[in-house]
Order: sequence, then structure tokens, then C-alpha cells
Amino acid sequence: MCDIIKMISNFKEKLNKDGVIGVFSKTSDPGFIEVMGYSGMDYVIIDLEHGPNCIQTVQNLIRAAQIANVLPIVRVKESCAFIMGEALDIGAGGIQVPQIITKAEAETVIDRAKFAPDGNRGVCRFVRAANYSSKDRFEYFKDANKVITILQIEGQEGINNIDEILTVKGVDVIFIGPYDLSQSLGVAGQIDNPLVEEKMLEIINKCSMMGIAVGTFVDTLENAKKWKKLGVNYISYSVDMGIFYEAVGNIVKSISEE
Repeated sequence: MCDIIKMISNFKEKLNKDGVIGVFSKTSDPGFIEVMGYSGMDYVIIDLEHGPNCIQTVQNLIRAAQIANVLPIVRVKESCAFIMGEALDIGAGGIQVPQIITKAEAETVIDRAKFAPDGNRGVCRFVRAANYSSKDRFEYFKDANKVITILQIEGQEGINNIDEILTVKGVDVIFIGPYDLSQSLGVAGQIDNPLVEEKMLEIINKCSMMGIAVGTFVDTLENAKKWKKLGVNYISYSVDMGIFYEAVGNIVKSISEE
């Protein structure tokens, strides 16, 4: 099994150099997670916001990710201290928080994701992330503060406050949610609309000036390549269930046409 702290270190290095590629996961099957690792994906976002999992199933998905050397990032439902703490306690290598609107909300995420002196995360060393207390407590507290912290900006109000949000220390990635953003801008679902792309480029440029990585969701290869060229270095390509559906559909179509 790969050491999660080493995985985080390698992930950060690649994130800031060549960029990373991952996928959203809405399955409860650890086999899907392992396949993502063996395919060469850098990370997997285990989705608790729009997925069917609970904290009990997620811990086995995290184990599968470590086996296959793909960084397990958990997208939580909200910045609740208990929800975030649970995900981190079971060994998430990163935490992704949706619908961040203000600087105060960003500060709250950091405060709840980090131990002192960087925050005030609830302390328990008898958890999986601390090897169930077998890891030196002080080493655990220090290592735990290295987890990846990702904030999702998904609407006009968040964009209005982006300059202040970017001043919050401890943020590793600003993630742009294009579908929610399109809805906020009055063009729901039109993620390629010039208005949506304009706002995304605004965020990308401001993050670049502050030295903060940018991520986004894409569901076509064309958009993945486009946004990578425009400075997005945390590419989340589609969803495991969608990828599987598309692959199987193409097989059926191909055979049926023979």
C-alpha cells in the first residue's frame, strides 16, 4: 500500500509542474477505484455531494485508492466540521468543498481541515489516518496538515469575492464548477457559452497571479485539452459511471452496425 503522505507530495509536485488528471467517482465498488489508479489517473474524487456513498463505504474506496496509487480526494456535502473531519479521519488525501462564496467561508474550511497551528480541526489520534494510534501523534498532526484543500467556486457571488478568497492561506486548488456556474449566469447547462468561458478565464488569470492551482470539470476530450492549454492544471474528466456508460454504448453501437 502506498503511503498517503508520499502520494500527496508527489501529487503536489506534478500539480504545479505538468498538471494532474482525475475523475469523479459515484460508485461504491472499490474495483472501479483501483482501475482508475492502474489506468494512470493521478487522483479520484470520491463524491459525497452527488454520490451514493456514506463514510463507511468511503473508507474502503480510500483503501482501494492507496493500493492502486491514485490520490483519494473526498468531495464533502458542505464545510461542516464533523463531515470534513470524518473524511479526513478515514484517510482522505484531499478534501474538496462545494459552493464557496466568501472569504469567511474559505477561512472556515481551512480552520476545520487543519490542526493547530494552522486550524482547529477536532483531534483524535485513534483513527485510520493516524494508523489507529500506532503513528507518532506529533508526526500525525504535522502530516495531516499536508492534505490537499480544494475550494469550489460555482457562481457569480463567489467570483465577485474571488480576490479576497485567494488571500486565504492553505488553499491548494480553486475548482470551477462549470455547470453550476452556467446556471448562476442564466445559461444553465451551456458550459461552452462565451459568458461562462469569460468568467472561467477571469478566475484562471487571478489564480495564476496568486500562484494557486485551478481545477475544473470537463466531459469531453476537446474541453479537457482546451482548458489545460488555458492554464487549468487540475482536470477532472467526467464521472466513472458516465465513462463506463459511454464505453459500453460505443461497443453496442459498433457491434450492432456490423
